Amino acid sequence: MPRVLVPLAPGCEELEAVTIIDLLRRAGIEVVSAGLAEGPVKASRGTVLLPDTTLEAVEDQDFDMVVLPGGLPGARYLEEDPRVGAILRRHAERGAYTAAICAAPKVLARAGLLDGKRATSYPGSVLAEDFPRVDLLDTSVVIDGRVVTGRGPGSAMDFALTLIELLAGREPCEQVEAALVRPL
Repeated sequence: MPRVLVPLAPGCEELEAVTIIDLLRRAGIEVVSAGLAEGPVKASRGTVLLPDTTLEAVEDQDFDMVVLPGGLPGARYLEEDPRVGAILRRHAERGAYTAAICAAPKVLARAGLLDGKRATSYPGSVLAEDFPRVDLLDTSVVIDGRVVTGRGPGSAMDFALTLIELLAGREPCEQVEAALVRPL
């Protein structure tokens, strides 16, 4: 069974964090949510999330994917935490997927993981002036090799379903999507 790490920072976008965690778990994927510090995480709109563990407790473990929810100031806290950059680089070096949505693709860019790649992000969060080696696209979800980026809260379901398909295949993705009863 694939294992996914979802670091949770104060001020993360709860819609993205919960959608990613929920949909991947519906597909039978093991998801470990890890707070940057001990205790509950207050998200950007005041929702309180209770991580499974702390980043410190799992930072040396291997995962098949590391997924960063966006939101502000959450993405900024992820970007400023040296453990997050180190985890992303280590997982990328060993061929694992790295993924980020909304403002969090900037964390991937800062870690050097978007150099020469196509990506998307929340408008203005990854600026061409700051990251000239990133080909920014105005689309919902972008896959470039083992890096996946998503546009924002409105694309959270598409983003999570894409992650499911990459990790578990088309059939589990279709089963999860069918149970969501999304409009056609």
